Amino acid sequence: MGNLAGPDLLVFFLYFVVVAVYGWWVYRRKGRRNADSKDYFLAEDSLTWWAIGASLIASNISAEQFIGMSGSGFSMGLAIATYEWMGGFSLLIVAVFFLPIYIRNKIYTMPQFLRRRYDGRVALIMSVFWLLLYVVVNLTSILYLGALALNSVSGVSITVAMLFLALFAVVITLGGMKVIGYTDVVQVFFLVLGGLVTTWLALQLVSQAFGTTGVGKGFALLQEHAADHLHMIFRKSDPYYMDLPGLSVLIGGMLVVNLQYFGCNQYITQRALGADLKTARNGLLFAGFLKLLLPLIVVLPGIAAYALHQQGLFHQEMMQGGELNPDRAYPTLLNLLPAGLKGLSFAALTAAIVASLAGKANSIATIFALDVYKPYFRKEASEKQLVWVGKLTIVLSVVLAIALAPHLGIDKKGGFQYIQEYTGFVSPGVFAMFLLGFLWKRTTANAALFAIVGGFLLSVLLKVLPQLVDLSFLYPVGFAVPNAEGVYEIPFIDRIGIVFVLCVLGMALISIRETRRGITPHGLEVDAAMFKVSRSFLLGSAVLVTLLAALYAYFW
Repeated sequence: MGNLAGPDLLVFFLYFVVVAVYGWWVYRRKGRRNADSKDYFLAEDSLTWWAIGASLIASNISAEQFIGMSGSGFSMGLAIATYEWMGGFSLLIVAVFFLPIYIRNKIYTMPQFLRRRYDGRVALIMSVFWLLLYVVVNLTSILYLGALALNSVSGVSITVAMLFLALFAVVITLGGMKVIGYTDVVQVFFLVLGGLVTTWLALQLVSQAFGTTGVGKGFALLQEHAADHLHMIFRKSDPYYMDLPGLSVLIGGMLVVNLQYFGCNQYITQRALGADLKTARNGLLFAGFLKLLLPLIVVLPGIAAYALHQQGLFHQEMMQGGELNPDRAYPTLLNLLPAGLKGLSFAALTAAIVASLAGKANSIATIFALDVYKPYFRKEASEKQLVWVGKLTIVLSVVLAIALAPHLGIDKKGGFQYIQEYTGFVSPGVFAMFLLGFLWKRTTANAALFAIVGGFLLSVLLKVLPQLVDLSFLYPVGFAVPNAEGVYEIPFIDRIGIVFVLCVLGMALISIRETRRGITPHGLEVDAAMFKVSRSFLLGSAVLVTLLAALYAYFW
């Protein structure tokens, strides 16, 4: 269990004061006394491109990245960075093709899109699903994993850590999207700076373990002594192929996961929906570049910890319950930082957690107030009442998450596994529903319902299918590999890709049948001119794609 020295507490206090004072200044300077719901929930026409990009990353990165992704770096290596690097590529696709449709049609929430494109049934089902997902899965996992991380570094009890994180996040969230967006810029500054400090320490320790010094030398030693952890694409014979199955992380299910997450997810897209198209696109481009940087902060320390562990170091620190626990890699490194720098990294970790909590809570409030309360409980609700309902929803959702978090076994499943277990069963159907809603005017509401329900059932079927049928015949094409018990299973990412294709086919058949019977779907305003991008955006996108291609080529 770690402890913070006086200089660490001073640095952390400085971080807290900077965020609090800046948030108050933003609230007083940019807020409006009688802000309407769009201004409060979306910061309409207020966020700059750099605030949008920074806020998106701050909400996206949390304890499951710092702790879980670093742990995955320890166990499987750099390949886990595909979540971040392919995320950067997916942001470009969302910026070019998704944002114009949302902004041209004045779409402010994802359920609003579904109501306009399909009908109220689809919107209500997905509103309830997203509210449950954000509260029961996302808020609880961020709170609990974040509290565990703070506990391992500072020695503060898990309960106290949860209450502190929740209170800090609620105060920021109650100020509305303006306060969240601009304070997230400060949060990202501390997140990146503190994360780089930990990476610097990790590489210095590697070089010292081999009798030399220097960060560059430390990375060179990683390439020599942890070469098996510096590859992006696994073969079928690799033990972690089940988690990241070969080329599927480039052209298969991973693309579905990322496009659904960044393009059809309220708490991600919300940052851009209140801005004009040029500003929103530039914000997502900026976020894409930040995505390239993140593995340096969260994955590389885990790989360094693996190399050090291979040299016989940190054996006791990495053990939990008599077993090696990779998720202890990042906290172990933090506890080795000198006084002051440890406080900076502690602030970075806190910033990541608080920003994610604030983003999730704001999205919960937005969906409930605009897509549930107003349409189904009080259609004549005033703007002031909607803002008040949103604030009350923020407080109640965080209180509920605090009450549920200790009882869900989140720490036993691991952050990534816990979240993916519950979202991976529906993400293929959700993305199919959005994609066909964008691209094909004949897509009907019943086809969308099939994607929601049928996609979930198909995901469950593929999950349990190996217990019913021998799938070894799929091994030659890479769609099934043996697990620890010798049972051939379909890798998680491949299941998502397969279900997505089946959902698209099913939606197409249902839509063709219904439109032939005279059913006329609700189309959206879409034309080719919407997708034209500026020269500066095109140049930035070309640079980003080139860097991605170079990274994958070098670490293939």
